[in-house]
Amino acid sequence: MAGEGDSEPRKSFKLLGFLDVYSVPCSRESVLYGSVGSLVVGLGHFLATSRVRRSCDFAVGGFICTMLGYWFYCRYNLAQQRIRQRMLKEGMRNKLLFEGSSLDPERKQTPNEGSDS
Repeated sequence: MAGEGDSEPRKSFKLLGFLDVYSVPCSRESVLYGSVGSLVVGLGHFLATSRVRRSCDFAVGGFICTMLGYWFYCRYNLAQQRIRQRMLKEGMRNKLLFEGSSLDPERKQTPNEGSDS
């Protein structure tokens, strides 16, 4: 299968010389969606107005807006996913800890077990 037994390390691609696209979460997808957004906005503006320089300006603006928009959307979803994973992990740990004890929420308590007096 692909990915198993690869002896070559992953090649890094640095954007602007400092942003490693492969190691930072959501950066690869953001750049790809930004490129597509740039193409759509620039070409659409050119077809509507036939002004080359202005269309290039719109393409750059479209790239920045699309890239940042998808970046924030992806990072927000990633943060939500990490919170859900942390809650699930804590819940699994509590289930193992309290299973079979009097603090187990799934265990049905008998009437004399519920009162400590």
